[in-house]
Amino acid sequence: MSESVWAVLPAAGVGSRMQADRPKQYLPLNGRFLLEHTLECILTYPRIRKAVIVLSDEDPYWPQSHFADHPDVIRASGGTERCHSVLNGLRALEGLANDEDWVAVHDIARPCLRHSDLDTLLSGLGDEGAILASPTRDTMKRGVVGADGTVSIEHTVDRVQLWHALTPQVFRLGTLRVALETALADGFEVTDEASAIEHSGGSPRLIAGRADNIKVTRPEDLALAELFLSQN
Repeated sequence: MSESVWAVLPAAGVGSRMQADRPKQYLPLNGRFLLEHTLECILTYPRIRKAVIVLSDEDPYWPQSHFADHPDVIRASGGTERCHSVLNGLRALEGLANDEDWVAVHDIARPCLRHSDLDTLLSGLGDEGAILASPTRDTMKRGVVGADGTVSIEHTVDRVQLWHALTPQVFRLGTLRVALETALADGFEVTDEASAIEHSGGSPRLIAGRADNIKVTRPEDLALAELFLSQN
């Protein structure tokens, strides 16, 4: 693959489920901000030209990051939801990137991404892009919520065709921008970038990635991320 690759990292969320005094991307992880581990992986990957980090305009922590003045980091303003932030990140590449370039959207809260997964993902891209994913290993249940708020099992779901969607998710810049704009105009709920591509009729590939590429969402995830990072 000879086309340029750019990265967009949405990081404007507040991470309320972490129950911390700051957004989760700025929590300490092995002596650094969590987001610095993510940026280190992205910026040291030779095929990625630059990274756009999408932050809240009121973010008071970013200037303290070692990457705040990095020449290959572009700052963009966050939006109301993740999809708006990603779209702002794509628009920040106007004048630098071409519509046919690839853009890798990665959760800032996935600090355990490895270069080997990026190699696998980028070498497996189809014309409609691809996402890292992990086959479901657990038995899956569909639940139904009762009138009293309790949840009961409705039935067991066949897990053979089920995958956990991970990131990065990689698409042509122009294709993803149009897909996101179309989905938002249609009032479609965009849960990840692939869902916007699917809404536009695309069928991205699923590329099996490492299961330790976890998303830090809850307090207990930090300890797990520390363990995985110590094994790098």
